[in-house]
Amino acid sequence: MSALTAPFVALRPTLDASSRLWLTQLRAEGPVREAAIARLHALLLKEAEYEVRRRMAGVTHPSGRDLDDLAVQAADDALVAVLAKLEQFRGDARFTTWARRFATLEVPGEIRRRRGRARDLPAEPRDWASGCGAHEDPVRQSELRELVRTVADLIAHELTPHQREVLIAMAIEQTPAKVLAARLDSTPGALYKTVHDARRRLRAGLRQPAIQAARPR
Repeated sequence: MSALTAPFVALRPTLDASSRLWLTQLRAEGPVREAAIARLHALLLKEAEYEVRRRMAGVTHPSGRDLDDLAVQAADDALVAVLAKLEQFRGDARFTTWARRFATLEVPGEIRRRRGRARDLPAEPRDWASGCGAHEDPVRQSELRELVRTVADLIAHELTPHQREVLIAMAIEQTPAKVLAARLDSTPGALYKTVHDARRRLRAGLRQPAIQAARPR
């Protein structure tokens, strides 16, 4: 250890017992790690739900289910971020306090994405067709139908079969992660990561110039 780094190491705060336990279990393997991931996701979901309702208070929204879905997406993304940055935890605060900040930071971005999508698509995938209602402008009806076909095509061709199955089950059919994990002989943590990767691929596909140009204004 060099003379330059030693003072900084000495100033590193000592981790509290709870934070040490979190890190130990999240770095473990097998059932211990999966159980810790499940507890962490529950913690992040609770924080995301609180933040969603705080930020959306007084704002018109389709349904409570829509807000719940928004919170779940934010919690999923926050979980992936926390697991990717475990080595960056410095111990300046308790681990749970540090982790909850990721959910707090994910919510605003998810709200912005949801509001952006709301201008183009109905909130629920099963209502996409009915979203092009009889009273819509015919040109916009055509644009919306084209966008729906584009998203369906991206799901069919840009995602792996596993990503497609997990995304539809968890994001659309609202299948609980534990139930789906048992069905697919997988783990909740692995499924959350799959959903995150699938959403990222779909967003990348929708940002392609040709697709952007075809989106309704």
